[in-house]
Amino acid sequence: MANKEATVAELTENFRDSNAALLTEYRGLTVAQLKRLRSDIREHATYAVVKNTLTKIAANQAGISSFDEELAGPSAIAFVHGDTVAVAKALRDFAKDNPALVVKGGYFDGAPLTAAELTKLADLESREVLLARLAGAFMAPLFGAASLIQAPLSKTVRTVDALRAKQEEAA
Repeated sequence: MANKEATVAELTENFRDSNAALLTEYRGLTVAQLKRLRSDIREHATYAVVKNTLTKIAANQAGISSFDEELAGPSAIAFVHGDTVAVAKALRDFAKDNPALVVKGGYFDGAPLTAAELTKLADLESREVLLARLAGAFMAPLFGAASLIQAPLSKTVRTVDALRAKQEEAA
């Protein structure tokens, strides 16, 4: 009994400390495949095989009820502590190579996610790419302004050069 209470407490803490929790079913995966999946997401998440009844209790204690219907069959949860998009991509890519892994749903930023929403999340660009695009969008007007300021100067220089060339021809 004490062991179950400790497990529930640990799971509850994992739910509360995570940016997101992504629920999967791993029926049919080998231990080696699970090890590879854990390795693939280690940088941003921990992947834990869980008991459904204890997980349901822990999720409810953490204020998450969206997993209640999904907790059936052999379940495992990716508790995300880093980039949620990167973990969603890793799970999607792993599931493509290993169809036995089924992404059931998740909980992200205070809201439940369906499997389809997780797929959309996985299709997003990485955080670094999105930040680079945002920086580029901010820089574009600055480059435009700089070229606008430089245009009259370069036009003046070309005009002066043309006048100088014309004077040299006349002389």
